[in-house]
Amino acid sequence: MIISMKLHATREEIEAVCERIREFGYKVHTIQGEERVVIGAVGVGDVTPCLESLQGMPGVENAMRISAPYKFVSREFKSERSRIKVNGLEIGGADFVVMAGPCSVESEQQIMQTAEAVARLGGRILRGGAFKPRTSPYDFQGLEVEGLKLLRKAKEATGLAIITEVMSDRDVDLVAEYADILQIGARNMQNFALLKALGRVKRPVLLKRGMSSTLRELLMSAEYIVAAGNPNVILCERGIRTFETATRNTCDLTAVAVLHEMTHLPVVVDPSHATGKRSLVPPLSRAAVAVGADGLLVEVHPCPDKAVSDGAQSLTLEQFATMMQDLAPYLNIWKQARAAEK
Repeated sequence: MIISMKLHATREEIEAVCERIREFGYKVHTIQGEERVVIGAVGVGDVTPCLESLQGMPGVENAMRISAPYKFVSREFKSERSRIKVNGLEIGGADFVVMAGPCSVESEQQIMQTAEAVARLGGRILRGGAFKPRTSPYDFQGLEVEGLKLLRKAKEATGLAIITEVMSDRDVDLVAEYADILQIGARNMQNFALLKALGRVKRPVLLKRGMSSTLRELLMSAEYIVAAGNPNVILCERGIRTFETATRNTCDLTAVAVLHEMTHLPVVVDPSHATGKRSLVPPLSRAAVAVGADGLLVEVHPCPDKAVSDGAQSLTLEQFATMMQDLAPYLNIWKQARAAEK
């Protein structure tokens, strides 16, 4: 259910509605909008008696069912875009946010050199893997805690926010000590224990679409996080597995436009994993801007040919500089379009 309160509803009226919802056994989720408060109620069973009870309460403008199976992340629940605040930024707002850095944190020199270049060239968030899920158990698995410490050092030196992956619910609190955004990789999109744990932390979460997952399944995974108490979720299209073999994955840019119709959550694109080829990252990045994505997640490395993971899809620092320069005219149009939505 979604209950829209009147424009000047008092705090007492809002709390009375929340209490009535709880009496019927439903979970309450409140959103303070720019003009009015919206209350979501989620639970099991026939909602008709609760809806009828709420309709006549003081301060209630309207009460209705939410038809989508993903309740809190649906456009029915919240019509305006969510803006996720990160280190002074707003992802989903008026700024297009570029997150860039190496697939894996390999050394202090590597991450510091990359961070300085990302900050200088217009990136706002530094990405880097400390814990790495790899297809082969014999591949580099990451520096783990030492990698987290190096990311913190890079943040202190450059002011960039940090995004890094968390692989297990046991590591959530540890990674949250160092990271500004906790990333959920494609392989863990339906790791429900991990999703629930992320719902209990005070950190934004970037949730990558599983390589064989539908958009509905992606949104149901996001619902796990939000329903557990954390509304700050960013969705990421990183390519899906199809019959095509020319690229590592198939970049589904349609998903960006569709998701913006289905959900109020921000949507970013990872052209590096979507293509697997560094030559394709710049054109796919421009396309992501054109289709209305809220940001990019791009792999950048000082020397990709020597990278311990995903070197073939990582841009050099020079290529990243060129890409950021080439994005400028597209971003001007993007900002005009975003401003026109208000």
